[in-house]
Amino acid sequence: MHWDTGNIAFMLVSTSLVMLMTPGLAFFYGGLVGRKNVLAIMIQSFVSMGVTTVLWVAVGYSMCFSGSYGDAVNPDIGGVIGNFHLAFLHGLTPTTPFPGSPTIPLIVFVAYQMMFAQITPALITGAFANRVTFKAYLMFLVAWLLLVYFPIAHMVWGGGILQKHGVLDFAGGIVVHATAGFAALAAVFYVGKRRVQDPGLHSIPLVALGTGLLWFGWYGFNAGSELKVDPVTSQAFLNTDVAASFAAITWLVLAWTIEKKPKFVGLLTGSIAGLAAVTPAAGYVTTATAILIGVLASLICYYAIWLKNRLQWDDALDVWGVHGVGGVVGVISLGLFAVKAVNPDGGANGLMNGDASFAVTEIAAVLGAALYAFGFTYVMLAAINRITPVKVSPADEEAGLDQTLHGERAYI
Repeated sequence: MHWDTGNIAFMLVSTSLVMLMTPGLAFFYGGLVGRKNVLAIMIQSFVSMGVTTVLWVAVGYSMCFSGSYGDAVNPDIGGVIGNFHLAFLHGLTPTTPFPGSPTIPLIVFVAYQMMFAQITPALITGAFANRVTFKAYLMFLVAWLLLVYFPIAHMVWGGGILQKHGVLDFAGGIVVHATAGFAALAAVFYVGKRRVQDPGLHSIPLVALGTGLLWFGWYGFNAGSELKVDPVTSQAFLNTDVAASFAAITWLVLAWTIEKKPKFVGLLTGSIAGLAAVTPAAGYVTTATAILIGVLASLICYYAIWLKNRLQWDDALDVWGVHGVGGVVGVISLGLFAVKAVNPDGGANGLMNGDASFAVTEIAAVLGAALYAFGFTYVMLAAINRITPVKVSPADEEAGLDQTLHGERAYI
């Protein structure tokens, strides 16, 4: 077997970058909440790294990437979930090649995809900040991975029914952002509003640090999803930065015009919206399209948050408005503007390049995944609440979850 050490090194660096995004998310969310709830929101991201790793090694990788739909020799289960043949990484050795890019070992791909699984449920936590018990969150984390993330990852990326029907998602607009964003909206509806008004935004520098780590990590998230180093990798890398930058400036100008001040948090939020939206399309569209995606994401996500505020949905950290809506915008943009010339081997032509059926496929897939994540999350929280209370008591919410749930304080 000929190993490409350059590809291996690139993928290990990309894996490290994606891993860094989960602590980055913890800082991002930590700065957005009040001083009494910093640790409670941050631990929800960090604990996902540990719990997800345990699940991933035990069954998660196998549920996502073993078997394939319609394969007579190695079938999956109904096109929805893997066949468990690789549970506990059974049979994997350091020299087992990865079929999708045979010049790298399979264990590199296992580690890379594990980092995606770690950050996706952590994204949801911003929606129910200050309101959910840690025990209920741990149960939610396990159940959501097993019953939402793993099946959708298999269907889209692991040889499942959606992949076999031509659905494309370069780095997670469907699998990560749409599912997490609409699961967050379900959590908002189930958990309800905060009883205690949280002043929030206790540390904008923490938000900036988290944004910087997320933006930096996103190069591994998107460019790494090519799973080797080639021109598509370079295109995805450039598209990632371009979309984030144009989205950030669009949000800044829009907020400056409407709110009369150039808000730093608006600039940071806009960049995340652009990053979320370009994720599904990064390796399938031109740089000009990435610019358009960044601008559209910023405009649409800004008004999604305005609508959320108008309807008084208590999505504390705007997970739905940024990740959910941003992910959907990106997938629809992919269906409209994909061009096979950018990615001749794995890409497609969108509606604007002559293939209306591909656009319909993408829109149906993202809406179906969002609806499934929303419905199952709501039912799951109701089931967990029968076992242990999901929502913290009014007294705990008043005192702050850092002290009442964890016995610690972020600041003395």
